[in-house]
Amino acid sequence: MRVQSSATTPVTIAVDSRPSRATGTLLAALGVVAFSLTFPATAWGLEGFGPWSLVAVRSVLAALIAGSCLLALRVPLPDRRHRAGLAVVAAGVVVGFPLLTTLALQTSTTAHAAVVVGLLPLTTALLSALRMGTRPSRTFWTAALAGAAAVIAFTVQQSGGALTTADLYLFAALLVCAAGYTEGGRLAGVMPGWQVIGWALVLCLPFTLPAAVLALSYEPVHLSFHSVSGLLWVAAGSQFLGLVVWYRGMATIGIPKASQLQLAQPLLTLVWSVLLLGEHLTVAAPLTAAAVLVCIAVTQRARG
Repeated sequence: MRVQSSATTPVTIAVDSRPSRATGTLLAALGVVAFSLTFPATAWGLEGFGPWSLVAVRSVLAALIAGSCLLALRVPLPDRRHRAGLAVVAAGVVVGFPLLTTLALQTSTTAHAAVVVGLLPLTTALLSALRMGTRPSRTFWTAALAGAAAVIAFTVQQSGGALTTADLYLFAALLVCAAGYTEGGRLAGVMPGWQVIGWALVLCLPFTLPAAVLALSYEPVHLSFHSVSGLLWVAAGSQFLGLVVWYRGMATIGIPKASQLQLAQPLLTLVWSVLLLGEHLTVAAPLTAAAVLVCIAVTQRARG
């Protein structure tokens, strides 16, 4: 806050609306918690919806929520110079990642998918360095690579070293999602984070709405508590609210450091997979958890 006054001029107060670094870290962490529920919620959704229907309908519902907020607050259309970036966010976060991971979860357990997607922080940091010219410290990269190595080791141990079609879907999802996160984090530095994902969702609506109608006409639907709850969470929680706080957090603490908080996401998803889906964890899970948490602590202390 800055205060200026004199005998001849009125007092003026300028307040910086940007959150503190602690608040930014908390916002990014809340986004991670929301994302950690995505795979279990998707598994629930797949109990009553086909994969194409689930992805299309979740995007439509999220777009309606976002569009209502944008309309109610009379938010002006984004500048033309930001629309290409919003298209990248839409392609990566709104369409690409949900579709690829949903296809993977048809044959993969949520636990396995979670540890593969645990490579997302490193992928995001790498794309951020290429796209935005960021140069994190050597300590940061060492800790990030160590965390990624722990996730890879866990994945290989769980899968027996054999890659499946589901793994290929998941690796492709890593690339498109990291691109969306990087571009979204950049845009969140010049516009509110909720508007970034809001406009990306609305941008996709002319495509996702007819896709939802077409998919629902071909894929059978069996409504149940699990399927409806899963659909509502991935639409409102993962696709909109989670990304709102995530992009705001990234804009405050920086994309590389925020991305490292996601090292905790696969471990949280493992917990949800046990509590919500009844999946069983192996002894390697707590060992990976300890290694990943140490890496998170180091990356958050390292100066970029």
